[in-house]
Amino acid sequence: MIMRINAKPYFTVRELADEFGLSTRTITRDLLELSELGVPVYSIQGRGGGFRLLQERLLPPISFTEGEALSLFFACQTMDYFSSLPFGEGANSALHKFYHYLPGDIKEQIDRLKNRIMFWNPYRLMSAEILQTLLKAIMIGSVVHIEYKSSSGVSERNIQPIGLYTSSGYWYCPAYCFTKEDIRQFRADRILSATLNERIACREDINQKTLLDKPTKDDREQITLEIEMTNKGVWLLESNPRFNPFIQHNKDGSASLTMEIAVEDIHFYMDLIWQFGDEVKVVTPTAATAYIRQKIESMRLLYFQ
Repeated sequence: MIMRINAKPYFTVRELADEFGLSTRTITRDLLELSELGVPVYSIQGRGGGFRLLQERLLPPISFTEGEALSLFFACQTMDYFSSLPFGEGANSALHKFYHYLPGDIKEQIDRLKNRIMFWNPYRLMSAEILQTLLKAIMIGSVVHIEYKSSSGVSERNIQPIGLYTSSGYWYCPAYCFTKEDIRQFRADRILSATLNERIACREDINQKTLLDKPTKDDREQITLEIEMTNKGVWLLESNPRFNPFIQHNKDGSASLTMEIAVEDIHFYMDLIWQFGDEVKVVTPTAATAYIRQKIESMRLLYFQ
């Protein structure tokens, strides 16, 4: 019955009686028992009245094996190391309930594993309220008006969020930007304010996209990037998923790399490669090597004047 009334929040006693083949008296008694158990059912008086669930519905009980319980507990704990979450207090409340009702021996196993298994993320300070606004916009299909701080300053944008994901402790929101008329990626900690904007209609084609629909730049002007790397350079670049698939290993442990990138992304890739110093050498294109030389000259002027 819990499953039935969760599926249809408004119902009458007669509807349930007909569906379950029981008397209205039995259904009324069962509803009273559910209410006493904590299911938030309340009656609507008057002609055409019935019953309705409050907004925060209770889900039916679910049985877990011991392995499933351990897996879910530590899956929930992965969120402990984020400074902010888009779920409000729901995550902590759910984890507390889950732990409270576990058998004593399972609790002991979990207690022994605490601080011995971690899904660690760097602590990044950001607004939980902004994350919740972005999440709500995704759930209800709404445009969001934001103030965004980029390298060029603070700007106001209207965006249609596609999703939220986290990497290295940061939350990211790929979204369609109505100002740039293109899909852009916004880092949540750089969003200074966010409010739902119902005055702008969502684009249906953007509504159909998910995080799996990663935008490509195949339609942009491309250029060939060639890199040579030492043994240590190979070790450094292999951990970067942007470069790893294109590494061609040599017998002596060194390697080379050839890949196509968008011309507009040359500086982005050079800034990534810069951190590897003399372990990685850019061969082509000329625009890339010129940018590296410019950075070297800037550093020389900074430290050797």
